[in-house]
Amino acid sequence: MGRKNKEYRKDLHQQAYDRLTQMLHAGEGTSKKEAVADGTDREKIFSYETYRSYYKHVKYFTKYVNEQHQECTTLKKARRYVNEWLQYRVDHGGQDGKPLSAWTITLERQALGKLYGITPDDPNYFVAPQRHRADIVRSRGDAVRDAGFSEANNDELIKFCRGTGCRRNVLERLRGCDLTTRDEIRDEIGALEGRSALSDTEYKHLEALKDAIEQFSDREYFVHHCGDKGGRERYAPIIGEHTEQIVARFRATGPDQKVWQHVSTMADIHSYRADYATALYKELARPLDQIPYDRVNRGSGRRYQSEVYCCKKDEKGKRMDKRAMLKVSKALGHNRLEVVANNYLRGL
Repeated sequence: MGRKNKEYRKDLHQQAYDRLTQMLHAGEGTSKKEAVADGTDREKIFSYETYRSYYKHVKYFTKYVNEQHQECTTLKKARRYVNEWLQYRVDHGGQDGKPLSAWTITLERQALGKLYGITPDDPNYFVAPQRHRADIVRSRGDAVRDAGFSEANNDELIKFCRGTGCRRNVLERLRGCDLTTRDEIRDEIGALEGRSALSDTEYKHLEALKDAIEQFSDREYFVHHCGDKGGRERYAPIIGEHTEQIVARFRATGPDQKVWQHVSTMADIHSYRADYATALYKELARPLDQIPYDRVNRGSGRRYQSEVYCCKKDEKGKRMDKRAMLKVSKALGHNRLEVVANNYLRGL
């Protein structure tokens, strides 16, 4: 028999990797909703993207502990340095010396919270800087990388992105078979509803099909998103004056071939996604003065428009159509109005 090498010890990096990998339950049919209900969600990670993001920032933490506290060799003992590390990140920023955004600090707090089971009710829970919409710099204005990206040479890609609203990871794996039409969706709904029983996967697929028709009944073409952020399935409408060009690109691509063999890393895909959201909102939004005053405030007795979204903080006073916002949110795969208002709708 082999003899265990007693001098071998896993380093902090390996211990963190093992811990997070053990918590990963993506693709196993594990219900996050049920896990939240029974309190087991703290021990689980439900998305590969979340896992990769958490692991990335946990590695920064273990590297810091290795450099600053060399006597600490176990993940359990390293916990005492969580708040020290987070404060260091607030004070000193990233590896390039640039300040980190409040969003990044919050993400790192979440990653370490998941690693160690630290929750907001913990008396030593780190207080991260407040997040303000005005401080968001991602895809706002020109960036250094934009100088190396030719809009003229990437004209078709930009039009495609502004007409479909795809995330970068979806765009890079999009295939010819991911285009579908309104009639094809209706036929598929009829076929599924004609069955006597459906599996859980088939039922969720049917719900996604119905949602597309209910929200975008006047749209002719859709992009099928399967396994996007959070593993959710949805159908997003293709919009804009370049719709036929986008459809032609799909149809010229084989069912199992990639629509885009290469997507430039310098392309600001998130910005084009925001352009898609803003254009779709403008198409769907009702004039605010035509939205009825349908509710009564219990305190003041005044009538108000429950379907009007009122922005807060630096956008206070700005109002938008909730119904249109919800449809845009569904097209983007978020289903949260505040995410659309804060991160996508611009220049309204």
